[in-house]
Amino acid sequence: MRAAEIRLFELGIIPGLLQTPEYAAAITTGAVRRGAITEQQAEERLTLLAQRQASLDRIPAPLVYVVLDESCLRRVVGGPRVMAAQLEQLAAFAELPSTVLQVAPYDLGERRPFDLPVHLLTLPDRAQLAYAESAQQGRLERDMRFVQPLLTAYHQLQAEALSQMASVAMIEQVRKGTP
Repeated sequence: MRAAEIRLFELGIIPGLLQTPEYAAAITTGAVRRGAITEQQAEERLTLLAQRQASLDRIPAPLVYVVLDESCLRRVVGGPRVMAAQLEQLAAFAELPSTVLQVAPYDLGERRPFDLPVHLLTLPDRAQLAYAESAQQGRLERDMRFVQPLLTAYHQLQAEALSQMASVAMIEQVRKGTP
């Protein structure tokens, strides 16, 4: 899909579009060990993820807005080395001209509007889609009666989240192991 704008909110893990290969491999290895997916499915997921990440390099690049719950930064995936590289990549992502990266800190509490990951897409024709998933299923929504409230909640989340500068500072603090 060639979205013109991508808005992501994630809890617990870094969204796939921003994952380093090592972080993504650790996630899929964990799923294989739990018996949630097969080795073949893990390989397919990693290949698909690499293709999706490559779509961010197209010209013109999509505008990508990401709000990460603080838990994404604090949950160590793949060990300290993998996590340090992942956090470094997040800081580099924030420097790109077509991206905005913010952290929704724990103290946002009940003001955080989402309890599940949310993906909001704006297509080149300005049509808007929403995708949300739970542990059991994903749902793609095209009806603006359902998409618009999610967009409104996302904008409220952006207003409540840390600024990009404060978010990058938090990422650096976590990377360096400071509270």
